[in-house]
Amino acid sequence: MAVVGMIAGMALAFAGYFGGFGAFLLVAALGAVGFIVGRFLDGDLEPGDFFRSRGRDDGRPR
Repeated sequence: MAVVGMIAGMALAFAGYFGGFGAFLLVAALGAVGFIVGRFLDGDLEPGDFFRSRGRDDGRPR
């Protein structure tokens, strides 16, 4: 995971250096979207994880 983090950091650095702050934000946002989609495809996340309220106890163990 450290190598993946290093590669992502290098990609953001290149985008920020050569493309400016807008390109940096675009690469960071698309990287976050890709990460979330990857977690969905791996089965680590469910769509309901984003829509549950924090105030109520849904009965699931933590």
